[in-house]
Amino acid sequence: MDTSRRAFLAQASKLAALAAAFSSGVLPTAASAEDDKLYGAFTPFRDDFVRNLARDLAAKPFVDEKIEMPEGFDVSTYDQYRDIRFNPERALWKGEDHRFSMDLFHSGFLFTRPVDIHVVRNGEQAKLNYDPSLFIFGPKVKAPDGKLDLHYAGFRVRYPINSPDVNDEFLVFQGASYFRAVGKGLLYGLSARGLAVDTGQPSGEEFPFFKAFWVRTPEPQTGIIVVEALLDSPSVTGAYRFSIKPGEDTQMDTEVTLFPRRDLAHVGIAPLTSMFLFNAIGRPVEDYRISVHDSDGLMMLTGTGEWLWRPLNNPKKLQVSAFIDKSPRGFGLMQRTRRYEDFLDLESRYERRPSLWVEPIGDWGAGSVQLFEIPTEFETNDNIVAYWQPKDPLLAGGSFSFVYRLHWTSEWPDEGPAPVGLVTYSGSGVDYDYTASPAKYDTNKRMYVIEFEGGPAAGEFSADVSASAGTISKVVVYQNDINKRTRLSFAHDATGLDSAELRAVLKRGGVVAGETWLFRWTRS
Repeated sequence: MDTSRRAFLAQASKLAALAAAFSSGVLPTAASAEDDKLYGAFTPFRDDFVRNLARDLAAKPFVDEKIEMPEGFDVSTYDQYRDIRFNPERALWKGEDHRFSMDLFHSGFLFTRPVDIHVVRNGEQAKLNYDPSLFIFGPKVKAPDGKLDLHYAGFRVRYPINSPDVNDEFLVFQGASYFRAVGKGLLYGLSARGLAVDTGQPSGEEFPFFKAFWVRTPEPQTGIIVVEALLDSPSVTGAYRFSIKPGEDTQMDTEVTLFPRRDLAHVGIAPLTSMFLFNAIGRPVEDYRISVHDSDGLMMLTGTGEWLWRPLNNPKKLQVSAFIDKSPRGFGLMQRTRRYEDFLDLESRYERRPSLWVEPIGDWGAGSVQLFEIPTEFETNDNIVAYWQPKDPLLAGGSFSFVYRLHWTSEWPDEGPAPVGLVTYSGSGVDYDYTASPAKYDTNKRMYVIEFEGGPAAGEFSADVSASAGTISKVVVYQNDINKRTRLSFAHDATGLDSAELRAVLKRGGVVAGETWLFRWTRS
């Protein structure tokens, strides 16, 4: 499993933040006519253009491409790359009525695969020509002369998401098929990808990439921007259409058609990538902070209507979990911890990281939500991956379509409260025996505490708690009068065990009152 992708995403995040600080401000006036030189010749663009490109590309052998940098243009280190900044005065669509604007990322450092970016308007498309004058080159980098096409490395989109007078960055496409977005008041955190191939397989993971984008000039008053993308890799091509509406809950309606070059037995649809280092469920490293994570749990709404919550973990060994389902109604990596006091991190501000919920549209059939938890000692490593894996392989020569909506948001994305209580806290520690004198504890015996918010308000509390191995005892459910939440606690005796699957179902008045809580305990 290649965890180095977190490194370049972290670097990209710093670059984005630097550029945002450099160029955020009051909405500017209309762009200069000199920007017309950016556009190549306009040619017709039909709705099936990218899909036809992907289909035709799949019939050809894969060709790996790399930009050959001109002599004297050295951008091989992070410090050099961060010394290239997009000139905010050259933002595309600057000052237009639709209020969107777009910046470009220069190629170099880790981003040496050519990315072509096109603009679509009035049924026509034009490729954006490479132009070094779009960028400000600092002292660590010698500006290229523009004679060679260095393409681009991706782009960011801005919109007045937090204030009507400020164009905030809310969306980035850069690096393989990675992209990130935020809702109102949030900061960049976890990432999405176009596709995952062979994640966790002995043969090694393959990283498909977006080789070209078509960005439609937004229509005024809609608040929507449409981005289409062509995906390529040795094993598969794909056509993507993202219809993106920034807001409190930034939504991305995603239409995908895949064309496998070979049979794909291990493919991830709507893959999500995040970081979890520690919180109250386990602390594998010493740190002054209380919690460190971009996401704290996997949430799932099954095809049968069962709500699942799986607290994330940072295990000693790679863990893979499969949640088998049919016609899933949603899944996501969520950040439910929303208080600064639960992190104490003034720089990272993890309490402002988005949750990302995947809402399937249409029947996805049988398969499973796959969860990968990768050991890490550093928060710079993305160590959590989740996606939907179809039960049947995607066969070479066919086409396979999926439609879903991504919600980049702080809370549960549906309108109104969830029908059951949502888990707001999961913690564990040794189960002390205070009846002994002096008090003692056995590290094989652990106490778990779970708190729920919402759900049915009437009836007697109870809980069904079980373990795949070991013994459950001390099951107690009661109202926490301080925070008005429902607390469930229980003990688990893991003597002689290396691992156990734990399951807890909260009930009130005899009916299910909370998410089904699942956790895999492993001996540290």
